[in-house]
Amino acid sequence: MATSKLVRAILDPQKNWFAALHKKTISDRLTKYGLRYDDLYDPMECLDIKEALNRLPREIVDARNQRLLRAMDLSMKHEYLSKDLQAQQTPFRSYLSDMLALVKRERAEREALGALPLQQRTIP
Repeated sequence: MATSKLVRAILDPQKNWFAALHKKTISDRLTKYGLRYDDLYDPMECLDIKEALNRLPREIVDARNQRLLRAMDLSMKHEYLSKDLQAQQTPFRSYLSDMLALVKRERAEREALGALPLQQRTIP
């Protein structure tokens, strides 16, 4: 219990100047390319992320893919977004975390009940 409070205090940008500096740096780098923090999750890394992306509305997934393609294009050209577009970016506006939490809760519930994970089910 005390450890989790300590970790939260260390990672909280409002209490720790280094965490605030790190968050600002990440925000600046994401804003230069027009990305959001949730865009950095890789669906090939974790099946929960893949399932959460599959459950999101098509418009949100398409917007994510467009942001990723634009960021790769800008990176290959060694350019950044224009200043007026950078001002419009919201790098920490989340669209995936709620669905990801739901998928993880469902997976934990399935494991607690002894059922097969969703990704390992087979059709007889």
